[in-house]
Amino acid sequence: MSGTIHGVGLGPGAQDLMSVRADRLIREARHIAYFRKPGRHGHARKIVDGLLRPDAVEYAMEYPVTTEIPVSDPRYNQCLSAFYAQCTAHLHGLVEAGEDVVVLCEGDPFFYGSFMHLHSRLSPLAPVRIVPGITGMSGAWTASGTPISWGDDVLTVLMATLPEEELARRIRDSNALVVMKIGRNLAKLRRAVEAAGKDDCAWLVEYATMADQKITPLGQAQAVTSYFSILLIHGQGRRP
Repeated sequence: MSGTIHGVGLGPGAQDLMSVRADRLIREARHIAYFRKPGRHGHARKIVDGLLRPDAVEYAMEYPVTTEIPVSDPRYNQCLSAFYAQCTAHLHGLVEAGEDVVVLCEGDPFFYGSFMHLHSRLSPLAPVRIVPGITGMSGAWTASGTPISWGDDVLTVLMATLPEEELARRIRDSNALVVMKIGRNLAKLRRAVEAAGKDDCAWLVEYATMADQKITPLGQAQAVTSYFSILLIHGQGRRP
């Protein structure tokens, strides 16, 4: 009798912004899996502190590489592909033994998350169920206290890892904007926003909805956290 893999969205970071379904699955789970950097507790695991049952078996999936190798280096994909294959084999073994597994996912499991790489490998092998979560960008624009889009505004979501010229073009052509994966790309992103003529309306939100939430105009930001940082440009579209 096969078990089930549950990809559970935890939302933007505040524990009380998880869904009722996510909370129930996490509290009941005997097997909990989550991603983290080696030697770290893991952001997803921190979010569920105090919710796990005493006999829960934890499986920490530790990335073999994050920023140590450029994404363009063939070794990057080779290393991560082998890592995801190893995680898939472990989780598949559990469900074949009849165990259900909850995989913790920051934000929403199907929105730029690592779980998607497990889903594509596991879904042909075992039942996989998804619990959606509030995205980090939604938490960020809520924290800003201003609606992100109005009327016919076009909302664009970009990765700061894109080439500078591409960033500038897309920023220029968008009404409302979200930029993720900033980290070491802050200087490049700042130049792209300035080239697009929108540096006076760009905001950086770090750790949205969490205790150490921080909101800063882009022009005043000296650095950002390597994780949980999002840039916003609010739309100014049609209103009644």
